[in-house]
Amino acid sequence: MGWVNRRRDLGNLIFVDIRDRSGVSQVVFNKERNAAIHEKASGLRNEYVIAVVGMVKLRDANTSNKNIPTGEVELVAEELRLLNESKQPPFLPGDTVLPNEEMRLKYRYLDLRRDAMQHNIELRHKVALAIRQNLSGQGFFEIETPFMTRSTPEGARDYLVPSRVQPGSFYALPQSPQLFKQILMISGFDKYFQIVRCFRDEDLRADRQPEFTQIDLEMSYPQPEHVWAVVEGFLTAAFKAAGHEIKTPFPRMSYDEAIRLYGSDKPDMRLPEMTDVREAFAAADIEKLGVNAALPLLAIRIPKVGKLSRKERDENKELFGVQTAEFNLLDMDRLEKSMPDAAEQLKGMSSAHPDDLIALVGAKHSSAFKTSVGGLGKVAGAYRLRLADKYRERHKAFERTGDPRHDFRFLWVTDFPMFEYDEEGKSWVPAHHPFTSPHEKDMNKLESDPGAVRALAYDVVLNGTELGSGSIRIHRQDIQKKIFHALGMTEDEARARFGFFLEALEYGTPPHGGIALGLDRIAMILAGADSLREVIPFPKTARAVDLMVDAPTPVSEAQLKELGIQVKK
Repeated sequence: MGWVNRRRDLGNLIFVDIRDRSGVSQVVFNKERNAAIHEKASGLRNEYVIAVVGMVKLRDANTSNKNIPTGEVELVAEELRLLNESKQPPFLPGDTVLPNEEMRLKYRYLDLRRDAMQHNIELRHKVALAIRQNLSGQGFFEIETPFMTRSTPEGARDYLVPSRVQPGSFYALPQSPQLFKQILMISGFDKYFQIVRCFRDEDLRADRQPEFTQIDLEMSYPQPEHVWAVVEGFLTAAFKAAGHEIKTPFPRMSYDEAIRLYGSDKPDMRLPEMTDVREAFAAADIEKLGVNAALPLLAIRIPKVGKLSRKERDENKELFGVQTAEFNLLDMDRLEKSMPDAAEQLKGMSSAHPDDLIALVGAKHSSAFKTSVGGLGKVAGAYRLRLADKYRERHKAFERTGDPRHDFRFLWVTDFPMFEYDEEGKSWVPAHHPFTSPHEKDMNKLESDPGAVRALAYDVVLNGTELGSGSIRIHRQDIQKKIFHALGMTEDEARARFGFFLEALEYGTPPHGGIALGLDRIAMILAGADSLREVIPFPKTARAVDLMVDAPTPVSEAQLKELGIQVKK
């Protein structure tokens, strides 16, 4: 039983490929054996749903298909039942050329019949199942937390749900189960996890959706290393379920080191790190280059790019295209001619091979008081990734995950800044969330120097993608109040927003910590996809629209009146 995937009419013989979730099987309708069934089969069309009864037999050696599991057998039809017809589809699941994404999403039920989508959804299932089994085996309980709760914005806008029985009041859909999982630690469930839907009303990108699924966990009495070991364990199980072996433990790197070496807090380590090559130049040469001698001169190396034409070098300058008043992109070809000894030395310092591309990024003199080491690193790091993406076909570092030998470079990034300064709001905001514990040694800087406070926060990164973010939490009410105060929150405001949580902290809260990883992102990477929409059964577009069901849509005046809501256009 299944869908008609393909029909080939050879006169006395009609061959029909039947497709279901498990694959394709060939059915033969022989006119000489049964003319009535043969006649009925001649009316079959693509995507008709049929059932066939018959005898399975081996195919002739010269007609077998080694490319599919059922390719050595076929079903000789004795009975045919037409279970349902199909309109002519706008595209076929077996088409080699895909329609545009808008068409695929409008007819998602047809798109999901494609082999690639069936594979992706099966892969997602296997990964989620492996994670559940691994965490359950370590003594974690999967506990559901509410979808309808109070609004406690965590950086993005909440999706609000009006209450009919409490007119003028609203629930919010959770951006994460953060406070509930911390309350579960207060409640004595010392190992919690949940594969949970979360909601954020924010601008979309290829790796963002308004509703998404995360692997959420929390533990009592952990050091960061305990959380990391649990995550490495379930990721090992998940990747094994997808046919990949990964190495543990993952390397670790502080936030400051990541910015210095890679210019990013989610480094892609499949490419070489950046190198400070100031020492290759004499002070007078640094002056000639027009760069700030007090800041690094960063060499970016992209392997195996080969010799570039003048046009390519000019295109690379355009690719840099950021804050040229403060930063300087140096031409390596000119440098080799004007300062050959320094050029040779910096090649050695950056471990360059003859066919490697080297780009040099420095801060200009004028940026002495504007540009920090971190600011320079981030600019150079972003350029590094743009160069790497442009020449990906040459360096081959970004191979797709369909190859089981794929180079998975995991990393723990630790010791993030506790706060970030919001220039627009002229205030300090949490770099992660306000329930993250600061380093004990930095407690005395909370009010005097918030920018220097480090958090007990950590991210797990894979090939330049942040898979998840977590931290050791604040478990004492007095410390939590200090953090709210450092964020400019009055005591009344903190009580209004988080009073229930502050009260819970007064009843013997154990130290605890945890993390949340994006299941959608993990599945996307394992599927070798460019977008989360390739691994989510019913995703939204970049405009947060569901084209298949045509949502969101206006609702009736009667519904609005019942909720006490008036829409202003």
